[in-house]
Amino acid sequence: MAYNYAMFGLGPYGPYWQKMRKITRELLSVHHIEMFEHLRISEIKESVGDIYDFWLKNRSFQSHMVKIDINQWLGCLTQNIVLRTIVGKRYEWNDKNGIQFSERIRTVTGQVGKFYLRDYVSFLRWLDWGGHEKAMQEAAKETDRILTEWLGEHKLRRKAKDEQHDIMDMILTRMDEATSQDFEGFDPDTVVKATSLTFISGAADSTRMTLSQVVFLLISNPHVLQKARDELNNHVGRNRQVEESDIKNLVYLQAIIKESMRLHPSSQLLPPRESVEDCEIGGYNIPKDTLLIANLFLTSHQNVDVMGNHYELLPFGSGRRRCPGIFFGLRLVQIALATLIHRFELEKASDDPDDKSATGLTNSIPQFKILLKPITSTEK
Repeated sequence: MAYNYAMFGLGPYGPYWQKMRKITRELLSVHHIEMFEHLRISEIKESVGDIYDFWLKNRSFQSHMVKIDINQWLGCLTQNIVLRTIVGKRYEWNDKNGIQFSERIRTVTGQVGKFYLRDYVSFLRWLDWGGHEKAMQEAAKETDRILTEWLGEHKLRRKAKDEQHDIMDMILTRMDEATSQDFEGFDPDTVVKATSLTFISGAADSTRMTLSQVVFLLISNPHVLQKARDELNNHVGRNRQVEESDIKNLVYLQAIIKESMRLHPSSQLLPPRESVEDCEIGGYNIPKDTLLIANLFLTSHQNVDVMGNHYELLPFGSGRRRCPGIFFGLRLVQIALATLIHRFELEKASDDPDDKSATGLTNSIPQFKILLKPITSTEK
């Protein structure tokens, strides 16, 4: 599934990893993230319009609140923003192909990081207990088919001088500038597909999970939701849409997101690391080549951030292996949540969320529905 470690996030430390980390940090820099602001705003506007149309169709009278599967909407929103940014693609809400693609990506991320008995009991390695190896092979085959198709479309557009300037285009440009020795062991197409899949799988599901957790906590704590809306009304007002430039003034909203990530990180454990030399941590002697798994744990200090600088809160990890998409993920969560709260009244529809335990690298997403209606019904 990881293209034989070409997905650098799962690969060992070395020349290839160092080069891909540098490229990835450039592609996901604040400068490049701001270049794609128009895509995020466009997609959020389109998605808000979908909710408004759904409300119009299903309301029984003017002020009626309508029940909606918020997870599905958030999943479609985050997936489309991620796909448009990386490969220039989007799916309509409730589109069958979009749902299938989302499920396929969740299969990939879900299989990575699971506990497999065969990894620890050597004589069971011949036995595909639970069918996990088969599921991985099917996921790898299907995702590669889709990525190969998208890559082909990008190459045709580049030949026709019709570039979209998405992330895949940027990676292809870097491949054009590279020599055969730069990515020794991997052909350019594999590097492009593996890097694109790294971005998609790392951003779509974890962002949706974070947004779902924040919304669930807000509707479970109406007084916090109202404070967040009051802040939006004070700084943005009711006569325009929330813009990304407003986020810096929404201190309470930012605190809500940080607290949600503290309570419910997208992953309870960071992906496994391996010590490259003998070291001492917290009084424990850690030998070289030891498998290390870090637990993810806001305090009352308002300056604690989520950038990996304060060890009280590490939702994106820290150090060299810190998530390179941190700016993209935060920007997406902030503007999507601010828009949802600003445009709609939200209420809890059920007291029975599906609180399954976490598997794989990401936690489970609470399954719940909400009641909503536009705050100003004539707006769209």
